[in-house]
Amino acid sequence: MYFDSALNINGAGAGILFITPIRDKLRYVLRIHFAVSNNTAEYEACLHSLRIAVELGVKCLMVYGDSALVINRLNKDWSCSSEKMDAYCAEIRKIEGKFYGIEYHHVVWDQNQIADQLSKIGSSRTMAPPGVFVQDLLTPSIKEDKEVVEVTPAKQLVLTIPSQVTDWRE
Repeated sequence: MYFDSALNINGAGAGILFITPIRDKLRYVLRIHFAVSNNTAEYEACLHSLRIAVELGVKCLMVYGDSALVINRLNKDWSCSSEKMDAYCAEIRKIEGKFYGIEYHHVVWDQNQIADQLSKIGSSRTMAPPGVFVQDLLTPSIKEDKEVVEVTPAKQLVLTIPSQVTDWRE
């Protein structure tokens, strides 16, 4: 299974590609309808791909992603450094118990192009080609004990207008 995410001006999306042992391919597009960072979108993509695998009855899974951060954290090579990312890791750990075997592998972007293309369909909100499953994610997959609000750079730029207009030459 391959996963990837994309973020652009229209929104966020994720792409998932399953390849069966007999080389059949299942393609999924996720349209993410809430504010996310690049890392959050990658975790959402991975988490939803695992949930889909469980629904499909998959018992052994090889997971490929081009996010070194997510893959290394899931392989326990890197520690999680934020409560939000800890929550995603914990949710993924719960789902891992539903598989007899699961492995995470980092791949370079060139080896993840189909998932990348699917993620761009999700983030751009364009129509998916025939045979591609589309799902809309309306809320984040994790619940956090403490509310952590991610603010996109565009929303951080705030223009403050003074309540009294003074002469700038004073």
